[in-house]
Formats: sequence, structure tokens, C-alpha cells
Amino acid sequence: MARALITGITGQDGSYLADLLLEKGHEVHGLVRPTTKLQHSRLSHLCSEAGSLHPQLILHRSDLSDPVNLRRVVTEAAPEEVYHLASQSQVSLSLEQPEATCEVTGLGTLRLLEIVRSLPSQARFFHASSSEVFGWPEHSPQDEETPFRPVNPYGCAKAFATQMVAIYRQTHRLFACSGILYNHESPRRGTNFVTQKVCRAAAAIKQGRQHELPMGSLTAQRDWGDAREYVQAMWLMLQQASPSDYVLASGELHSVQEVVEIAFDTAGLDWQKHVRTDPQFLRPTEPARLVGNAAKAGQMLNWHPQKPFKELIVEMTLAALEDPSVNS
Repeated sequence: MARALITGITGQDGSYLADLLLEKGHEVHGLVRPTTKLQHSRLSHLCSEAGSLHPQLILHRSDLSDPVNLRRVVTEAAPEEVYHLASQSQVSLSLEQPEATCEVTGLGTLRLLEIVRSLPSQARFFHASSSEVFGWPEHSPQDEETPFRPVNPYGCAKAFATQMVAIYRQTHRLFACSGILYNHESPRRGTNFVTQKVCRAAAAIKQGRQHELPMGSLTAQRDWGDAREYVQAMWLMLQQASPSDYVLASGELHSVQEVVEIAFDTAGLDWQKHVRTDPQFLRPTEPARLVGNAAKAGQMLNWHPQKPFKELIVEMTLAALEDPSVNS
């Protein structure tokens, strides 16, 4: 039975990855922050507040800022595969708390790499990087050779972490990969991300629990894919003969306004009657034309994004209409 460790297991990607690995028969160890309430998390289908309900899922209370406890957990789990998904992933919060973002997202990755390097039996290591490392890229679409030009602390911390993964791969011969992930969504997406914010607001307005939706820029564009497809690529990256970094992206640009139009139409609403611009949600620096070229993943991993953008937003909106409590 293969053993895997997932940091950030209660997040969107972590919960889907746990589902995938358990289906494959893995023993899955998950890092859970001490304050997390399991019955309200994305692992609620696998856990109660007392702990895991699945015999092959073992949860450990720790976080990346506690190196002593983190080392103990990793050593006890003795994983063959490590999926490092945990980070401070809110761009807006990174602007308010740059030091904490760099500590968790940047130094937390370095700390974990060093622990993995010291294990008696070396584990394969996956790091969830971000398209935010490109910031204002020199060209579009971006691929694995595109220079990093981050424009916010989150992107800067991810760039540091991604480069450290490459250094440990080259210098210490660690089987270490970074997936440079473009935006990826699902019904389990957190409400602090714009797609879920819009989908849940459309549902709440339809149900009379909310009256309007304040938004930042509706013209901002992103490359959005399906989170469930992206975690499949994470697993595939650690099954290869040699480690490498991969861009994971849909290759399509869509605007925030498109998300709004699809979500409100799904809820049977006229978005223009309910959506207003609020300057407090405008970012001082906005990444430009972040759209990825996943040709390498297609060639090397046989990974190809499948779910259409509109179908994804419709699914998220219907999920919000059916269960208002999801990801609250």
C-alpha cells in the first residue's frame, strides 16, 4: 500500500486529491491545522470531529510554521509521495500580510523540502505553484520557460518556493516537481475566490438571502479549469520516470463578467440589476493576460483539460442553489 502525505488536505485541491488517492488504495496522511473543525471542512464526507471515518486516512494536527512538530509528523508518516498544497493563497490577503504570506508559502515549502531530503527513504515531492509567479508576463500564453515576474507577495512567495523545488531537484537529486497551476474551480472552492463568491451570491439573491453583489473589476481575465482534473495531473507528475515542472492550464481566457453572466443566468436572474462595482475590491496591481500553455503536460503526462468553462460555472451555481451551506 503506497503512503502519501498531503499538506492542505482540507482545501479544495487537498480534499479532491485525498478522494483520488484513497480510490487508488493509498494510505493517506493529511496535515490539518490545529484550529480546523473537520465536520465543517471539505473532508466532512470522510471525517467527523473525532477524526477520520476512513481506515486508510490518517490526520495529523500541525502546520508549516511549527518545524519541530512538522518534522515529527513527516517522519512518522514515512510517505512515499508528498503533495505540498498548503499555503496562504489569497492574493488580497498577501497584500495586507506580506510577511506571513512569505513565511507560510515560501519558507514553509523550503522547510518541508529539507525535512523530505532528510528522510531515510526519499519521497517524491509535488509542490503546488501558481500562475501568479508570471504576474506581468513577457508573452502569452505562458509555458515552463516563461520568466517569473510576480506583482504581489503571494506570487513572489510562490516564485521563491518554485525555484527552491528546482534547486533541490538539481542539487540534492530529490524527485521534486512543481505544478504551475492556473485558476481551477469546483463546488468545493472557497468563498474568498471570485468564482465561488459570484456563484454563491447568485444563489443567495435568488433565495432572498442577499440583495446585491459588490465586485471589483469585471473586465479582469483568468484561465479557469476544473480542480478535479488538476489533482489528477498532480498524481501523474509523481508517476513519471523523472521529475519536472509542468504548467497546468485550460489555455482559455475568460472575464469575471462572463462568470457573473453565466452564474446569474443559471439562477434565473438579470445580473445587471444586482451587481455593482465597489472600489474596495479593486487590486492596486492586477496580473495581465495570465493564460497557460499546457502542451508539455499533454505530451508527457497525456493530460488534457476536458470540462468547458461554462459547464463548470453552471455546476458551481447549481451546487450553491442546492446547498447554501457549502464552503461557508
